Amino acid sequence: MSNKNLLLSFFLTLGISQFSIPTNGQVLLPYTPQLSMEQLEAQGLKMAEEASQLVRFQQHDHALSRAKLAVQLAPQKYQPWFILGALYVMKQDLDLGIDALKKSLDLEPKETTIKFTLGNAYFQQGKYRLAATQLEEGLKIQPNTSSAQFDLGNTYFKLKQIKKSIAAYQQAIYIQKDFWPAINNVGLIQYEQENKKEAIKQWREALKINSEQAEPKFALGVALYSEGNKKQGIQLGENALKLDNNYSDLKYLQENLWGERLLRDTKVFLNDPEIKNFISQFAKD
Repeated sequence: MSNKNLLLSFFLTLGISQFSIPTNGQVLLPYTPQLSMEQLEAQGLKMAEEASQLVRFQQHDHALSRAKLAVQLAPQKYQPWFILGALYVMKQDLDLGIDALKKSLDLEPKETTIKFTLGNAYFQQGKYRLAATQLEEGLKIQPNTSSAQFDLGNTYFKLKQIKKSIAAYQQAIYIQKDFWPAINNVGLIQYEQENKKEAIKQWREALKINSEQAEPKFALGVALYSEGNKKQGIQLGENALKLDNNYSDLKYLQENLWGERLLRDTKVFLNDPEIKNFISQFAKD
C-alpha cells in the first residue's frame, strides 16, 4: 500500500488548531483600508483555518480558494502556505504543492508537519531521496508519528533499503498498534523474501484489525490460492474485489508497492476461470 493521501488527510482534517493564532485572529474582521498588517495577517490565519475545516466536508475547491486568499493576506506566516501546499498535493498538483510547502518551510524550518507533508509530496513525484531526507528530519524532531514512519517505510522500500523499510513499518506499528497499512506492507516485503507463511500471518493480522480492507484481503486470497487453497483464495479475492475492484489491475498493484513475486502469483490468480468470470460479471453490474 502506498496510500498517497494518508498523511495529508490526517493533517488537513486536524486543521491548523495546533498552530499559534493571535487572539485578534479568532474573529474574521471586515476588510477596510485602515486595517493594520497585524490585522490582515490575523484574517489570513483565520482564512487558512477555514480552508482546513472545509476539507472535512470534501469542499476542496472552496478550501483552495480560501487558502489562496490566506497567503495573500498573510504571506509572511507559514500556516497559510502549508495549507495551500497540502491542498495542492491532495489535488495532485505536485509542483505547485511543493513550491508552497517549501515557502512554508522557509518561514518555519523546524515545523514537522511541513517536513512530513513535503516528504509525502516528493514520494509521489518519485523523488525518493528527497522524500527520505524530509521525513527523516521531521522524525528526528517528532519520532512518534505513525503515518510519517509509514511514509518513510514506503520510501525506503522504493530505495530498495529493505531492512530500513521494515524497521520503519515496525516503528509505525509500535506507535499505533492498530496501524494496519504498515502491517500489510510488512506482509508485502515478506512475500518477496519468499517468507510466504509470515506474509500470510501479517495479512491475517491486518484483517483482524479491519476486516473490510480490500488490500490485505486480496493479497491473502492470492497467497492462499498459490499455496493450493484455491477455494478460500477465490472467496477472499472475490470479497476483496467487491470492496475495491482496482485490485484486479496489475498496474494499480505495482503502484501500491506489490513486488514481482506477488504480482506474478496475482497474474495466475486473475487468470483463473472462476475469477475471470467474476470480474466480467462484476464489470457488467
